[in-house]
Amino acid sequence: MAGAVIIGAGPGIGRSVAHRFAREGLPVTLIARTSATLAPLAAEIGAALALTADVTDEKSLRSALDTAACEHGEPDVVVYNAAIIQADAPGELSVERHLVAWSVNVVGAITTAAHVAPGMAERGSGTIIVTGGMPEAVPAYTSLSLGKAGVRALVSLLDTQFGPSGVHVATVTVAGPVAKGTAFDPDDIAEHYWRLHTQPRDAWQQEIVHKG
Repeated sequence: MAGAVIIGAGPGIGRSVAHRFAREGLPVTLIARTSATLAPLAAEIGAALALTADVTDEKSLRSALDTAACEHGEPDVVVYNAAIIQADAPGELSVERHLVAWSVNVVGAITTAAHVAPGMAERGSGTIIVTGGMPEAVPAYTSLSLGKAGVRALVSLLDTQFGPSGVHVATVTVAGPVAKGTAFDPDDIAEHYWRLHTQPRDAWQQEIVHKG
């Protein structure tokens, strides 16, 4: 098995997804912006490859993905879990802050897919899962609502382009605040990622909505 790459690997969903794939014996690569975020999770998993990369820096992100492929081969599954979650109403953010949020929430996912999907398509198999949210737009979370709408559109575009070649592209849409011991427990949410990755091709889902 060539393994799983988790981008945005920190506490919460990233941690739970990494553990879920590691339990199945897949080599795991963890990618996050800082080593302080990575170190505790890498220590928990043990054999995980931990790499720092800023998803808004195309060169940095592509380099990390290349390193993961050199170590473990073309990945079986890539999870894009990076996001900026912040409260902002229409008109509150500057153009610069909107662009930063869009870069993390959507453009990093585009960069990731553009880098890994062609190799998966050539091989004839692979899974790309993006963490979604905000199934309905909320004015108090404008940048996040826009970003998650963009993610859903991106998944649809990627499915159209790469699905026929055997690449399963999907999103797990989380419809509430993630917290241990609640209806939005990250360990429960992580099960959706494993289910999507292991679905037979004739039963592929493009989106799973976790409503708690």
